[in-house]
Amino acid sequence: MDRSIANPMDFVQTNVVGTVTLLNAALEAWGEKADPGRFRFYHVSTDEVYGSLGSEGLFEESTPYDPRSPYSASKAASDHFVRAYHHTYGLPVVLSNCSNNYGPRQYPEKLIPVVIRSLAEGQPIPVYGAGANVRDWLYVGDHVRAMEAIFHRGRNGETYNVGGNNEWNNLDLVRTLCRVYDQLHDRTSGSGEAQITFVTDRKGHDLRYAIDATRITQELGWTPRMDFEAGLEETVRFYSQAFQTTP
Repeated sequence: MDRSIANPMDFVQTNVVGTVTLLNAALEAWGEKADPGRFRFYHVSTDEVYGSLGSEGLFEESTPYDPRSPYSASKAASDHFVRAYHHTYGLPVVLSNCSNNYGPRQYPEKLIPVVIRSLAEGQPIPVYGAGANVRDWLYVGDHVRAMEAIFHRGRNGETYNVGGNNEWNNLDLVRTLCRVYDQLHDRTSGSGEAQITFVTDRKGHDLRYAIDATRITQELGWTPRMDFEAGLEETVRFYSQAFQTTP
């Protein structure tokens, strides 16, 4: 289950109260700086604040917020507080909303690490519903490059959407991970897919997220570089080693 559904207040404390606490500290530090022109508060958020897309269309920076879960509602609230501090106090800020990240060292409860762990341990691979939910996947290194560009060269008070232009439904993603894992571990083709198990869909599961990253590309010259399959291979290698050494 989504942890924000089980414990919404934890996410209010972290994402809302935590962000306001940081904003107050930033406001105090900004007022004390000798060179305020070199000061900036950078807030990193998620595409989940925009809600759920149908089969067509992309999230743009002007897309109205429509959060559907306690997690995305708390992130949306934090975004609004950052903009409020910019407009109310003049605090220099930039914001970004990114799509699903993947790569080494991701929190192990996320989809890709969960699949790799299940493959490594010979356990069922849980896929919500029919696996039809679609996400845009962004390699973590590409996201870091985007963050550097936004922090150093983004326009003050502006929001930038960051996406991988790389949409996959969950079932196809899991099947691709199984194939990559089988190849890297010299397993019989298709053995990983045999572990796929469909489970009851989670509450409030948004159908599709997809990012329009035109602004960051045109203004800051950023585009994703990592080939998706190469990124998956790197990720599978990392977690295969990590899970082998886990007690």
